[in-house]
Amino acid sequence: MTKQPIYDHQPPYRQESTAKTGTVHLNDRSVTTVICTRDRPELLNRAIEGVVRQEHQHDVEIIVVFDQSEPDRTLEFDRDGKRLIVTTNARQPGLAGARNSGIDKASNAWVALCDDDDEWLPGKLAAQFEALEAIPLARAAATGIAIRYQGVDTIRIPEHEKLTFEGFIRDRMTEVHPSSWLVHHDTLVEQIGLVDEEIPGGYGEDYDFFLRSAKVAPIAVATDPLVRVWWHGSSFFFERWKMIDEALAYLVEKHPEFADDPIGLARVEGQRAVAQAAMGQRRRALGTAYRTARLNPKEKRVPVAAVVAAGVPASKLLAAAHRLGKGI
Repeated sequence: MTKQPIYDHQPPYRQESTAKTGTVHLNDRSVTTVICTRDRPELLNRAIEGVVRQEHQHDVEIIVVFDQSEPDRTLEFDRDGKRLIVTTNARQPGLAGARNSGIDKASNAWVALCDDDDEWLPGKLAAQFEALEAIPLARAAATGIAIRYQGVDTIRIPEHEKLTFEGFIRDRMTEVHPSSWLVHHDTLVEQIGLVDEEIPGGYGEDYDFFLRSAKVAPIAVATDPLVRVWWHGSSFFFERWKMIDEALAYLVEKHPEFADDPIGLARVEGQRAVAQAAMGQRRRALGTAYRTARLNPKEKRVPVAAVVAAGVPASKLLAAAHRLGKGI
């Protein structure tokens, strides 16, 4: 059977996700924002302020989940149609469990995520609901992002037509960021499913969530950079190579569709080759790079893995990629 070209079609959405027509799901535009945090009060305050300053004429609930740290209940407030609730991670320690703990307590029709070191810019929610209005079947929306690294913003805008399940298999699409994600609460809980807490170290839990979301319904895009994503050395996943290698292997096993797309599989295997080289596992890294090249001779991470295996610090290459608003 001939495979359809990637990006040329939408996936076969589940029947229950298309049962509602029009924009009935937009009648209630109340939003719960989940912010997970751990010992970063200054960054957290900036993230909270970004949500508070949204001019959204509907109920906004902010749930701050303290993960493996003492909760600061002085942050709580209830005023002007916005309220902030402080809670703790009641699930598995880490970002995935913390996000699910917040989702468990969400009381509004829509759930949004924001990392504690990122920042919503004015107009984010309004633009997302406008984008959702244009795509009646959509149950989630992203926005463009501005990646701030070493004082410079790099603008990245998702392309709506690529945000299919097949599109995410082919390309992680850094421009689709969890801090820009808005999703219908019932769709999340009943169809997409909560964040996977079993992924090693929690790495790639957002990518897995995007894959599963794209299987359920179309994804709308607000095409302005309405979230500032701050990249810095204190980010949790910065250079944790062993965990990254294990998490990527887990994702490939969880989503067997990677085997049907050599380019998508090569991308992930190329990342694993770089991680293995960064750990000093030279022979294993070169073996993974060889298999990657057989899948896709043009995969750009093959020479990166070879260079790192030869002794060039992966941190230098990662910093160079970050200056371009990209990762490895």
